[in-house]
Amino acid sequence: MTQQSQQSLSYRDSGVDIDAGDELVERIKPFAKKTLREGVLGGLGGFGALFEVPKRYREPVLVSGTDGVGTKLKLAFELKRHDTVGIDLVAMSVNDVLVQGAEPLFFLDYFACGKLNVDTAADVIKGVAKGCEYAGCALIGGETAEMPGMYPEGEYDLAGFAVGVVEKSGMITGRDIMPGDVVLGLPSSGAHSNGYSLVRKIIARANPDLDAPFDGDRTLADAIMAPTRIYVKPMLALMKEMPVKGMAHITGGGLTENVPRVLPENVKAVIDQSKWQRPKLFQWLQSEGNVAEGEMHRVFNCGIGMVVIVARENAEKALASLQAAGEKAVEIGRIEARADGEAQTIVV
Repeated sequence: MTQQSQQSLSYRDSGVDIDAGDELVERIKPFAKKTLREGVLGGLGGFGALFEVPKRYREPVLVSGTDGVGTKLKLAFELKRHDTVGIDLVAMSVNDVLVQGAEPLFFLDYFACGKLNVDTAADVIKGVAKGCEYAGCALIGGETAEMPGMYPEGEYDLAGFAVGVVEKSGMITGRDIMPGDVVLGLPSSGAHSNGYSLVRKIIARANPDLDAPFDGDRTLADAIMAPTRIYVKPMLALMKEMPVKGMAHITGGGLTENVPRVLPENVKAVIDQSKWQRPKLFQWLQSEGNVAEGEMHRVFNCGIGMVVIVARENAEKALASLQAAGEKAVEIGRIEARADGEAQTIVV
C-alpha cells in the first residue's frame, strides 16, 4: 500500500462540505419560520415534513404541482442575481395548484450544485421563503445536494413542488364554461419563467447592454429577471365571493395552448389583444428576434399571466374584487360556440 493510499480521506476531500450544508440550514431557518401556518407539525430537519389538512375541509382533495425555473437560471448566473429565482420557483407550482381551485398548503424545494456557496444558496432559498409568504403556504422542508463534478462552478439547479387542498365540491374543472362567459386577464410581471431559451438566443443576437435604461428606471436586466407573479391570495378571495368557472396559468405554450386546457370541447375562447398593453419587454423580444406574432403567443404570456373565466353577470364584480386586491385585471375576451376543427383559443 502506497503512502498516498494510506492517507485518511474525508467527505470534504471529495468536494462535499457537510459544515457548509449545516450553516445553510441555520441561515434559512428564520425565513422558513416566517412561512409557518396552520397545519404544520414540526420544523425543518426531520426525515419527512409533516402537515395536517385543516379541519375546516369536509371532503378535502389534495392537489400537487411541481416545476423548476428552467434556463432563466443561466441569466441568474450571468447577472449574479439569485434573490428572486426562488420566487419564480414557488410561483410556477402554486399558480398551477391554484387553477384547480386549491389553496396551497406547503412547499418543498430542491437545490443542487457542484460546490455549495452558502451565500448564494441562502439568497435563493430566502426567495423561496418570500414566494411562500406571498402564496400563504409553508416552506416545511427541502433538500440541498452538493455533488462535485455534476455542475459547472458557480451554477446550480432548482426544483420544487407544492401541495394544496380543495373541497371536493369546489374543484374548478371548466366543465360549466359556456358561450357568453367572459375571459378576464391578470397582468404578468414579465416573461415569468417561460421561453427563456428563446430570450437568451435573442439577447445573444442583439448583444444589448443589460444594465442600460430600458423602461423608465428599469434596466433590461430588471425586466428579464422580474420574478413570476403569484396570484394565490387575490384569487382565493375572489373564489369566496363568487363561482369561478375556469382558470389557466399562462406558462410555456402561452395563451393559445394553456387556455384550451380548461375549456370543454364545444367552446372556444376569443381573446382580443387590444384589451391590454403588451409590456415593453415583449415588444423588444419580438422586434429583436423577428418573432412571428403566432409564435409570440405560443411561447410567451405577452403580458397576461393568469386567465379567469366567469359568467357574464359576475364579470364586473370579479374585476372590482381583483382590482381591490391590487390586480389590474381586465376583460380580454369571451367564450363562443366552437365548430368542429376550430382552434379552441383564438387571439385576434
